Amino acid sequence: MAQVEKIGNNVELKSPAEKFYKHLKDEIHRTPTAASDKVQSVSVHEGDEETAGSTKLIWKYTIDGKQEQMKEKVEIDEATKTVNFVGIEGHILELYKTYKVIVKVESGLAKITLEYEKRNAEIPAPYNYLQLVTEIVKDIDAHVVVKG
Repeated sequence: MAQVEKIGNNVELKSPAEKFYKHLKDEIHRTPTAASDKVQSVSVHEGDEETAGSTKLIWKYTIDGKQEQMKEKVEIDEATKTVNFVGIEGHILELYKTYKVIVKVESGLAKITLEYEKRNAEIPAPYNYLQLVTEIVKDIDAHVVVKG
């Protein structure tokens, strides 16, 4: 039986942690403005930003030179300043049974964790997706610094 595995990365924030966290939880649909070379669009498919777990986003992005799409459910934990993006449809779920991006914002730091379950043993860990998420987090951070 496959098991959930984890890989992660940390990004040192140049923007204030509160403003960065606010972008993640309230303005994530604006990510294409910050990372247009990686993310073509983020649209709210259903739900609202006030009810935990109700927001579902559709991401269109480029990875390894290919365009992909993913639908995610967003879970927000105000107490720990953590935003979870749980994959529910899309290209990545062809490789992994489960896929979740966790971004925890601390003072001066964004901790990124990818939790995933491989469909079979031959599938590699999603280091390319971790790199993509890390670059997007850095782009969001730079965008938050510029917009103030």
